[in-house]
Amino acid sequence: MNCIIINMKVSEMIEPKKFLEFLKDRRTIRCFKDEMISDKEIQMILEAGQWAPSSSNRQAWEFIVVKNKKMIKELSNTAIYGKFVREAPILIAIIGFVHDNPNWYIQDTSVASMNMMLMAWALGIGTCWIGSMDRTEAKEILGVHQDNFLLTILPFGYLRKEKPSPPGRKSLDDITKVIE
Repeated sequence: MNCIIINMKVSEMIEPKKFLEFLKDRRTIRCFKDEMISDKEIQMILEAGQWAPSSSNRQAWEFIVVKNKKMIKELSNTAIYGKFVREAPILIAIIGFVHDNPNWYIQDTSVASMNMMLMAWALGIGTCWIGSMDRTEAKEILGVHQDNFLLTILPFGYLRKEKPSPPGRKSLDDITKVIE
């Protein structure tokens, strides 16, 4: 494999301390305003997912944007701890194509979802990872083939309340091992 070395100008990069502060500032949001997100902002969130790295650049995923209130309510009922999902003006379902990428579809769709969550936060839009859900029922509601993998359905909306305080974190010493 040939590697090309490119000298990037520092001005083209995000200042690392600012980026780290941005990451520390992101919060999980479960209360949304009853206000639709603009199409431009939805497009930017989707593009952030589109540009996530994927195994062999397969991009073996699909993003389903749900604006229909009836369907949002139905999907919120599939979320075991996420009834608040029904408050979101939009949901984005993240689907991995298992047959196109059998070994990495979970990792690839996870990275795409995190890109979307970070872009949303940069736009002043909140979201919450939905992990506990009836994926079989949600796929039926969405019309997703049962052979494909529904990673999550992310609710997106403007914050209805003040940004929550940061949650505690384990110390780096407790979660880091250095092998020299």
